Amino acid sequence: MRIAIVGGGISGLAAAFELEKARRDGTQVEYALYEARNRLGGSLASEIVNGAVLECGPDSFLTEKPAAAELCRELGLGGDLLPSNDAARKTYVVLRDRLVALPDGLMFLVPTKLLPTALSPLFSFSAKMRMALELLHPPSRNGLYDESVAALVKRHYGAEIVDRLADPLLSGIYGGEAAQLSAQTVLPRLVQMESQYGSLTRGMLAAHRQMRARSESSAPGNGQTQAAPRALFTALRGGMQQLVDALAEYLDRTAVHLAAPISSIERDADGWRLESEGFVGIYDALIMALPAWATSVLLNSVDETLAEELAAIPYSSSITVNLVYDETRLPRLPEGFGFLVPPSEGRAMLACTFVHRKFLGRTPPGKAVFRAFLGGMKNEALLAESNAALIALVRRELREILGERTFGHADEPEHVQVSRWRRAMAQYTVGHKERMGRIAARVQALPGLRLAGNAYDGIGVPDCIRLGRQAARELLTLGVKAPSAVALESLRR
Repeated sequence: MRIAIVGGGISGLAAAFELEKARRDGTQVEYALYEARNRLGGSLASEIVNGAVLECGPDSFLTEKPAAAELCRELGLGGDLLPSNDAARKTYVVLRDRLVALPDGLMFLVPTKLLPTALSPLFSFSAKMRMALELLHPPSRNGLYDESVAALVKRHYGAEIVDRLADPLLSGIYGGEAAQLSAQTVLPRLVQMESQYGSLTRGMLAAHRQMRARSESSAPGNGQTQAAPRALFTALRGGMQQLVDALAEYLDRTAVHLAAPISSIERDADGWRLESEGFVGIYDALIMALPAWATSVLLNSVDETLAEELAAIPYSSSITVNLVYDETRLPRLPEGFGFLVPPSEGRAMLACTFVHRKFLGRTPPGKAVFRAFLGGMKNEALLAESNAALIALVRRELREILGERTFGHADEPEHVQVSRWRRAMAQYTVGHKERMGRIAARVQALPGLRLAGNAYDGIGVPDCIRLGRQAARELLTLGVKAPSAVALESLRR
């Protein structure tokens, strides 16, 4: 079997890893990976400056999703997995230019501890009363249809919680807006809790009790101490580039084609016909690991309806600005990992991470690294700004939020790094689940085609790895049947 992979980001690399692994185990498979740029990894890219690891894109992955850590271990990187410094984990929200800590016991958007929430200056008295009364919320059948995250949260906790929690949290993860994102897709657990318990707070408390009971029942006996809880995030000691480099080293180098954009894709009785700068390749199967909008362009000649569905998935852009400082010249910073900025604050920054606090050992002693995020659905115009303008903007907002003494005009950063990611973050808007069903039906009618990437079933690094490997496994397991002429003609209609 000959399989082509289009796209050399983490999804395409994960698919290629699975095929190379099968080839080494004796499976009769050939593969070719095509990447338009002259480097692999997509948004996974790291730079090490004077011992400080600076991430251009994602800096880590969720520990609870195992696909990324499993792949790292298979590649021999297990010893370089670095847990987040959760002992110092504390996140703030900017409220009228002040940093206000998220209250203890807040599980994503749901308060589970009464006293910290009641005492928090983040919420008004009326919002706190609304949170208390939410415990009486009756079970609902709203989960039968999709709605926005904002609608779900507002119904339970009010508009203030949307503004001060839902919007900043989701803009930091998706670069999107709570009023647009799908509750069914983005927060399926909360939708299920509403249906079962009515109150999201009661549902989250019940889930917490069940988790604690499972933990206690699985605790080792004979006086042994229970294992410490896993860290929320996991990174690689040398940066996410380590994963990209290890994958590139593992793959058959003759199968990887850089600076090789695919110009057209056709499907006929012989299989998948790919053309790249005059070169034509025929393959039995195809894994499209590009953003959905780019996949749409290439598959339009194969299935116009599928292409239209893919093109309808919205994307936002993002900008990452890293600033390295001499920590000894900065006054004491607030404790914690960093802060989130609600859109209502009218700032360019969506969030800022104190990198030297989040992952210990990736920043030299005496250095501080600040990682600012800009962009999102409402700030696409920022992509046109110069690096100098973006750096000045970030420094000004840091001064206004953290204080003039911390980021005064006299203290220039030792190093700055700006990374732009155009149309990189898929938006799971209302109706996404139904759209995925329609896309799956069209793909099913095209033997040998699989889609992988952050547009479909999870935006994080583990999700992309899972989908890439799954696509490769399915093709290896199921094999490929040639479509009939009738089937090909029906797809073009």
